[in-house]
Amino acid sequence: MSNMRGIDTPVRKRRRRVFKEVANLAFNSTNLKDDMEALPYEIVDYEETEYLESVYRDRAIIREMIRLAMGMSLRQEKRNHPGHLTEGLEESNIDEKYYEPPLMQVIPSACNACPEHHYEITDSCMGCMAHPCQAVCPRGAISMVKGRSVIDQDKCIKCGKCKDVCPYDAICHKERPCKKACGVNAIKSDARGRAIIDNDMCVSCGQCMVSCPFGAIADKSQIFQLIRAMQSGRKIIAQVAPAFVGQFGPKVTPEMFKTALKELGFADVYETAIGADLGCMAEAEHYVKEVASGKQAFALTSCCPSWSVMAKNLFPETIDKISNELTPMVATARIIKAEHPDASVVFIGPCASKKLEASRRTIRSDVDFVITFEELTGMFEAKGILLDEIKAMDQMQDATGAGRGYGVAGGVASAIEDCIKKYYPGTEVHIEHAESLAECKKMLLLAKAGKKNGCLIEGMACPGGCIAGAGTNIAIPQAAKEVQRFKSAAEKQVPESTC
Repeated sequence: MSNMRGIDTPVRKRRRRVFKEVANLAFNSTNLKDDMEALPYEIVDYEETEYLESVYRDRAIIREMIRLAMGMSLRQEKRNHPGHLTEGLEESNIDEKYYEPPLMQVIPSACNACPEHHYEITDSCMGCMAHPCQAVCPRGAISMVKGRSVIDQDKCIKCGKCKDVCPYDAICHKERPCKKACGVNAIKSDARGRAIIDNDMCVSCGQCMVSCPFGAIADKSQIFQLIRAMQSGRKIIAQVAPAFVGQFGPKVTPEMFKTALKELGFADVYETAIGADLGCMAEAEHYVKEVASGKQAFALTSCCPSWSVMAKNLFPETIDKISNELTPMVATARIIKAEHPDASVVFIGPCASKKLEASRRTIRSDVDFVITFEELTGMFEAKGILLDEIKAMDQMQDATGAGRGYGVAGGVASAIEDCIKKYYPGTEVHIEHAESLAECKKMLLLAKAGKKNGCLIEGMACPGGCIAGAGTNIAIPQAAKEVQRFKSAAEKQVPESTC
């Protein structure tokens, strides 16, 4: 897991600047094409490029970031004819969902072509007499040159024994950060050693994106089209994922956040935790009737789209074990549309892969747009809305503690367990949860081998759960505390029985 999370690095600042400027184009531009062409020159000043050795390379990267933030594809995909920055602008300048797959993209000009998997002797080598690194190497890849150890990369089999045994910690293991963060091995290399994403394997969790220290990976945004929809005069209603608490500053209460969203132009705001409450009651009933009774070997939650897609791709035999209940996002969208049939629904959350879930053809999602907390921050900045100074005019008391707890790893399983204990007392409950795709994969292997029979298994692609999603703004431990506080503040801790 990347330890950069929650740090306001230059990469994060740039992403937010791009979202702000794209939102600004949507809100204010009277000559969209010219203003979009001018943007890279405004963002990257000729006199002082902060980030890269070349102002021209810097602008080339910013151009691609702008395109992705507007929902468009990279120009490099058309190798023979890169085209203008604004190519395809007409198709994306619409007031409804615009999605051109794939979601996750590597910007080639930004990629540093990091070594994939490489052991290296550093200057800390003392050239010690014992040189245990040489003694333990099974391939004789280490020799002493001028009193220092040297690794012959052609002979090295990357076993890491030399690193483990060095008394001076003088051997470092270099891994490509995006590849290390990917739990489904979707990061490959092109002919120049730059990262590329295998779209058949990728489950769009975005962990590669938040782990790249060069900002070379980005996902496509729908903020431009969302703002167009807001300008169309249609009623746009927001639903916010429970992980929103704390994401917009320590002073910003849920009530202030709801008021700020209305100031931005949303007609109303619902908690996605309402849909989670419905789901957890249904999941509790399913577990008692199907799994606890022995009719079904085990049950898998379905809230995390990346986990569900990985399970279907890598373990097709588990498809019938994945919950058929609507995800909280879809369930909440249907509640909103039942109450407001004329409204468009935007899901505001921490997650990149929800953009894909909302675009699926198989299950009508009723979600018209998906934006992340990070993208929403850009919209607030473009409108000059200072959340710290908002006077709260609204209440946020839609959901129970159970539904609000879905934002943290283990929260889905424990909410279902709480419902079972309350409404089906005496039922023995076996709960398992896995976070990170690598751990999820291990869990599914054990389930496949019959080692998790009788279990309700929750899978979360992001280590930490939704609070660690690719579109979040704050450090994961801080976010976990905020969700816990929000959960405790709910008037009810478990939803009412619908039976």
